[in-house]
Amino acid sequence: MIKTKKKKRALFGKRFKMTVGGIVLVLAVFCAVFAPLIAPYDPYQQDLMARLKPGFWSEKAVAGHILGTDNYGRDLLSRLIYGSRLSILVGVASMLMSALIGTVAGIIAGLRGGATEQAIMRFADAQMAFPDILLAILMAAALGGNALNLIIVLGFSRWMVYARVVFGLTRTLKQRPFVEAATLYGGNDRYIMRRHILPQVAPVLIVVATLQVAQMILQETALSFLGLGLPPPAATWGNILAEGNTRLFIAPWIANFAGLSIILLVWGVNMLGNGLREHYDPRMVSR
Repeated sequence: MIKTKKKKRALFGKRFKMTVGGIVLVLAVFCAVFAPLIAPYDPYQQDLMARLKPGFWSEKAVAGHILGTDNYGRDLLSRLIYGSRLSILVGVASMLMSALIGTVAGIIAGLRGGATEQAIMRFADAQMAFPDILLAILMAAALGGNALNLIIVLGFSRWMVYARVVFGLTRTLKQRPFVEAATLYGGNDRYIMRRHILPQVAPVLIVVATLQVAQMILQETALSFLGLGLPPPAATWGNILAEGNTRLFIAPWIANFAGLSIILLVWGVNMLGNGLREHYDPRMVSR
């Protein structure tokens, strides 16, 4: 009876996390895709007569600017809506890049072993020992700030996570009878990778990739905050946060709403990732 109740609570928690996280992510993607239709103003339209005006909560609010304006009189709500575009684009694209590199590297190291395994995994270990945000800062400073460079920098800084996970799974799967049989019948590494390894590691990759999107969004925001992302006046959450940080006591709503947007999106993605992790790991529900 107690185990049944625990199982029901775990099942409810899993569904709740996936539902709430999915709703937050869908809303963020919707705002990013339809930003020109949703945003009330052009995010770069300046109105110096309405600069640093608070939002709806104040008597000094300017009509039409629900969340207030920034130092140049630009509508904060519009800039936040457009800022979600870059955060989601960079987060998803860099995740796909790091997942592709790490998955291929992990499978090759796990299947071939020997010197190939040592070369790939020791390089991954060496890079993991180096702080990923510091590596991203160095690469971003060297390459310059634009969306493509951000994707390359972040994608290269996190591929080791996938490589370590996939490598361990591949070594286990390589000893399974169906993989040994495919090898004995002449299947090459590419065939075994495509038909036997990838379908088995896909559920784990989905969970890791979902959680890594949140990490990528945070790192992109950090680089933009430090001035290593897209240069101003680009409407990014990191740029808005950096601008609000310098006017925290004059116009606190700029940094507050930018930080709240980042927190909500990252929280939603993490909720979805945790729900997927519990969904693909039956042991977490059966405990």
